[in-house]
Amino acid sequence: MMRVPAYTEVDELRLHHAAKRKDIRRRLAEFAAVPGTDYFYELAYCLLTPQSSALNAGKAIEALKKADLLGADIDPARILFSKAHYIRFHNTKARRLTEAKKMLPEIRSRLENSPSAEEVRAWLVGNVNGLGWKEASHFLRNVGRRDLAILDRHVLRNLKRHGVIRALPKTLTPSRYLAIERRFRRFAEWIGVPMDELDLVFWSRETGEILK
Repeated sequence: MMRVPAYTEVDELRLHHAAKRKDIRRRLAEFAAVPGTDYFYELAYCLLTPQSSALNAGKAIEALKKADLLGADIDPARILFSKAHYIRFHNTKARRLTEAKKMLPEIRSRLENSPSAEEVRAWLVGNVNGLGWKEASHFLRNVGRRDLAILDRHVLRNLKRHGVIRALPKTLTPSRYLAIERRFRRFAEWIGVPMDELDLVFWSRETGEILK
């Protein structure tokens, strides 16, 4: 049974959303406008973020774009190893980027031809090495798909704070991930803020930024 948060907590959340709503909706519109030619680098970003900072992942993506990873036959490992934007497990992640590049035509076909974000996410998790439920949700949000939860530590902490979950999960199995996502969606509907916007509210409240 989901605990009903104190009205003061919910009011504070709604006020924060109202203050940031214009910027949040602009950010979501930017995601929706990402061209198909950038899908690979959006996917690459989500493959790099686990166990590495979002800032370093963003810098690494810019370096990979400059080196034309998508068009050139290069090993991305040396770029990921750079001190300027070090990515943990760089050799493993470099192999995953190379595998994802080979799969790009099928990935783009799935994105362009499937109306269901949930179906595309399940396919990505099952077929793209290194892409879990959180990362697949993140990628799809970053290319304009909506109504999927990105259950990172910031979101989970906020869901616990507002009584949506009782405790932070030690692991997120597929069934547990989907169960928390359903609770998150119901909570967002209850307070009248779309889940995609509420995700960015949580991020901006903790970090002061509306990141990708």
